[in-house]
Amino acid sequence: MQQDAPNGGDAQDLEVWIDQDLCTGDGICVQYAPEVFELDIDGLAYVKSSDDELLQDPGATTPVPLPLLQDVVDSAKECPGDCIHVRRVSDRVEVYGPEAA
Repeated sequence: MQQDAPNGGDAQDLEVWIDQDLCTGDGICVQYAPEVFELDIDGLAYVKSSDDELLQDPGATTPVPLPLLQDVVDSAKECPGDCIHVRRVSDRVEVYGPEAA
């Protein structure tokens, strides 16, 4: 049985990315979900791959692990830079973040 995301979507089909141009480097995302986010030496936050590799390419995405969904959503909601984007993989529609409907 699949679990639904808080918005009714399928949590297993979500990915997250960070717009570093808007990142303020506060590190709130790292506090919420250190398995998904990391601050780099440049002071900006990036997403990490499932094998813990820092993804520094602009627009790099990583899957949102179901057990960490709420932490990732909270990161997007609390981010002072409004730079965390969570979207469905299937149609690339943002479900959490500054461009969510």
